[in-house]
Amino acid sequence: MERQQPIEKELVLIGGGHSHAIALRNFAMNPLPGVRITLISEQSNTPYSGMLPGHVAGYYTYEECHIDLRQLATAAQAQLYVDQAIGLNLDQNQVLCAVHPPVHFDTLSIDIGSTPELPDIPGLLDYSVPVKPWRFFLQQWQQVIEHVTQHPDQPISIGVVGGGAGGVELVLTIQHQLQQILQAAGQPVSNLTMHLFHRGARVMTGHNARIRNRFQQILIQQGINLHLKKTVLQVQRGKVLCESGFQVECDTIFWVTRASAPIWPQQSGIATDNRGFIQVRPTLQSVSHPHIFAAGDIAAMVESPRPKAGVFAVRQGKPLAENLRRLLQGESLQIYKPQSKFLSLISTGDRKAIMSWGALPLGNESAWLWRWKDTIDRKFMDQFRELPIMGANSSSEPLLPMQCAGCGSKVGSSVLEQTLSRLRQDYPPYRQDILVGLAGADDAAVVEVPPGQVMVHTLDYFRSLINDPFIFGQIAAHHSLSDLFAMGATPQSALAMATLSYGTDKALTETLYHLLAGATKVLQQAGAELVGGHTTEGAELAFGLACNGLVHHNLILSKQGIQPNQVLILTKPLGTGLIFAAAMRQQARDIWLDSALQSMLQSNQVAAQCFLKHQATACTDITGFGLIGHLSEMLHSSPIQVQLELASIPAMSGVAEIISQNIHSSLYPQNLTAGNWVANQSQAQTHLLWPLLFDPQTSGGLLATVPKEHADKCLEDLNDMGYTHSSIIGTTVSNQPQTSNSLQKPILIH
Repeated sequence: MERQQPIEKELVLIGGGHSHAIALRNFAMNPLPGVRITLISEQSNTPYSGMLPGHVAGYYTYEECHIDLRQLATAAQAQLYVDQAIGLNLDQNQVLCAVHPPVHFDTLSIDIGSTPELPDIPGLLDYSVPVKPWRFFLQQWQQVIEHVTQHPDQPISIGVVGGGAGGVELVLTIQHQLQQILQAAGQPVSNLTMHLFHRGARVMTGHNARIRNRFQQILIQQGINLHLKKTVLQVQRGKVLCESGFQVECDTIFWVTRASAPIWPQQSGIATDNRGFIQVRPTLQSVSHPHIFAAGDIAAMVESPRPKAGVFAVRQGKPLAENLRRLLQGESLQIYKPQSKFLSLISTGDRKAIMSWGALPLGNESAWLWRWKDTIDRKFMDQFRELPIMGANSSSEPLLPMQCAGCGSKVGSSVLEQTLSRLRQDYPPYRQDILVGLAGADDAAVVEVPPGQVMVHTLDYFRSLINDPFIFGQIAAHHSLSDLFAMGATPQSALAMATLSYGTDKALTETLYHLLAGATKVLQQAGAELVGGHTTEGAELAFGLACNGLVHHNLILSKQGIQPNQVLILTKPLGTGLIFAAAMRQQARDIWLDSALQSMLQSNQVAAQCFLKHQATACTDITGFGLIGHLSEMLHSSPIQVQLELASIPAMSGVAEIISQNIHSSLYPQNLTAGNWVANQSQAQTHLLWPLLFDPQTSGGLLATVPKEHADKCLEDLNDMGYTHSSIIGTTVSNQPQTSNSLQKPILIH
């Protein structure tokens, strides 16, 4: 039996900033033995600040200037929780999250960056957009680009508040991109008006006089309206009002002022400076809590104060990783001393840059400086694109002793009791027909079946496809419950089956609680309860549920109820198997994975109710055997032929590109044999999306047959209910026999 490295300590990283990205890459190349790493980030990618001005100017794509945190976490064998940290429980060593249950840590590192310091003025958050968090700014910026592209003949006015380096660089890059769009459309650049508001007498505070003077000249030369000594007093829809009474009309307003810290670190009790930034020692440890580290903009180095600049976050990445490793291994820490001055290459928006280096009298823009900056930035990003498929333990690492099999592999009673006690407290039972469940210590659950109803049973169990047990628990529950919904049943109870990766009792308890909390959340939303289960330890996380549901005998939906003159409606797009197969090969973009997860986390319960309302006669959920495999089960021994419209079948973002790379799920070859049910197989298989029809789905959508006269209203209701990818993908007709003893192949694809 293969021996596995035990999980003994928990390292939690809050934030996907530059320092943490570098640290994760370090851990991917040189894993931490016995340490489980969890990254908590508000999104699955993180922007590289050095390339964002170039992205705004149109020189870099979104993917080129963002680090894929999901891919990075996978390489480092880390868990990724896409969530927002909202506080710390320092007594219990827990991170409090907006969505996930509290996350335990032995060692914690915080790299959450900063946000613009926003004054308390009317209308600021209602009618202007802070540049940080970057994702919200980029969403608004994309809307501006689309508006100007679609309406280049319409005048537009844009204001930027803040005349520091960030504001100056932003106003120049915005102007460059929008002028390019106007020129391409044959419209005058005078359709665009730019405004820069700054409370100081000169722009670029913090840089030497020559730099400030040169940028001020560039702003004036570019026709940007420079409003100095103007303090913004109020923001209205389409208007900026200053203390002096000065007013300017602006269609869009961006806010770029000095950095501030979020409030929750200070509220949690960790030592901060008077502006809320976490105070750290030269080792990057908190001055008040040595098992907590901070880096990047959120950190305030007590002995070596430095301005908030991305260059320091980049430089802190390597020493942060080293000291985290040393602390976890019980070794003495190293001192980090930042450089006293730093090089800045500031874009002028037109593939030129100006170099700022302390007090040196530099100040002329040039194209070669931009090319130098571009080379530096691309080299930095390249290191996150060439990662190991998975980290590997060295042969010298200590391994877990040989683990027992059979019932000897069960998770210990103390782990179960702690987990279930917490689960009962957070998710108290409420169903009256559960006679014996989690509250008791009996050998089995006891449930009541109401008169006139029958019980429907289903079972699913599979390996984890995402390194987040809370989300995996939710996906597994949605997947398992879908079989009940497809039968028209209402969920009642569920038994869980969990295999947990080897670890200490503390690590097992943490994983099991997050897993069961995710499943229980979905079960209770569906009206069901978790009543028991079984746990074991193994090489990797796996989970499943045996679900029970109730249905009146005359309301049972089945696969065999398909009839002629009906339409087939599919409620979710296809492609999860392809996307996760690509992810295993580091070929899936983060936006594809995010979209797939969003689909997998959508319940099919309301869709099933909608189908019943519109008199569906047959239904199934599309899961492991793919669309054609499950459709063939509906048509087995049926005198019905289905005519599918391939162009109407919804596909997830990215599947066409993945198929073109000849990437498929491991189950695809077996599923492909169902192609023999297709009458025009030789013709249909030439279509690019032919493989999508055989792609195994996890928590896929429902496929139902509805009378044609109900089709349009059913589809309208599904869209109103949130199933926005629902589509009529085919129709049914009576099949004509070729001979007295045989039927034509029942699937025809157009």
